[in-house]
Amino acid sequence: MDSCLMVWHMKPQSRAYRFAGHKDTVTCVNFSPSGHLLASGSRDKTVRIWVPNVKGESTMFRAHTATVRSVHFCSDGQSFVTASDDKTVKVWSTHRQKFLFSLSQHINWVRCAKFSPDGRLIVSASDDKTVKLWDKTSRECVHSYCEHGGFVTYVDFHPSGTCIAAAGMDNTVKVWDVRTHRLLQHYQLHSAAVNALSFHPSGNYLVTASSDSTLKILDLMEGRLLYTLHGHQGPATTVAFSRTGEYFASGGSDEQVMVWKSNFDVVNYGEVLRVQRPAASLASSSRTLPEVDSPVLPGRGRSQESMQSQPQESVTMPQTLTSTLEHIVGQLDVLTQTVSILEQRLTLTEDKLKQCLENQQLIMQRTPP
Repeated sequence: MDSCLMVWHMKPQSRAYRFAGHKDTVTCVNFSPSGHLLASGSRDKTVRIWVPNVKGESTMFRAHTATVRSVHFCSDGQSFVTASDDKTVKVWSTHRQKFLFSLSQHINWVRCAKFSPDGRLIVSASDDKTVKLWDKTSRECVHSYCEHGGFVTYVDFHPSGTCIAAAGMDNTVKVWDVRTHRLLQHYQLHSAAVNALSFHPSGNYLVTASSDSTLKILDLMEGRLLYTLHGHQGPATTVAFSRTGEYFASGGSDEQVMVWKSNFDVVNYGEVLRVQRPAASLASSSRTLPEVDSPVLPGRGRSQESMQSQPQESVTMPQTLTSTLEHIVGQLDVLTQTVSILEQRLTLTEDKLKQCLENQQLIMQRTPP
């Protein structure tokens, strides 16, 4: 681990920034809502707030007494929350650079902590196998979710703020309603630990990253697996959608960062679906995600329907045809991206081989007969 941060621009040929300052492995990063600040946490027990420009200046917070696992800005950018192996969750003032308060009911390492979209709640995930929901104002634990059978690796709020999703070492993803605290959906689609997840801004999709080296995209409204993505050559450790949802990025233990293009509305098939069937949304407080229990591990790369506790609507032939076309186009796009990645790696291998041959010729020329 090089203990540095890298910031890339999406525009071709744009310059990347490399920021040095941490004394040990960087474990987490998060941009402020405005994009003008960047927070990072490290095994060196500190948090740094960076101005992401050429100078790369930063302010250091001596945040915890152990590794910082998570850092996340509130939606107003005025505060941020951190989680640590010291079993605490801490909230800080961004601009006053001041510690505000600590939440300390977990009994093992805390791997992740996030603000709700409205900033009133905080959710945390821990190696004590629980997910805890906190009230920011009262600083009290509102509820503990104890359904995971292993360490809970990651947790995040649905964009509507009405639900949370958590990933675990038990290979599962679970979704709860934060108002009723009911378990709404349960997915067991990966063959190894689920390390991270991210909601699409629309709230209708969820992407997961797993130690089985795959990413999976779930359709939350239909409660089914849409795509399985193969690209990383080892555990996929992190994944996140962009603010617009047009892209998502993943990172892995293979030291690769991959940027994927979302294809949920390729060739406007999504618009056709919306015309034929009213769009399901979580924006309304009267709507919620369908209850899903999906314990079956699907085959590699195949999309499978999850079992729902509610009866399925009858699907007309045009809807079925449209859904099939949308899925085919999506899978073709995934294949195109995979081929592109393989081509890039082949080019790198050819370049290295060429360099080795040139070096060998130089050695032979210098060696006397």
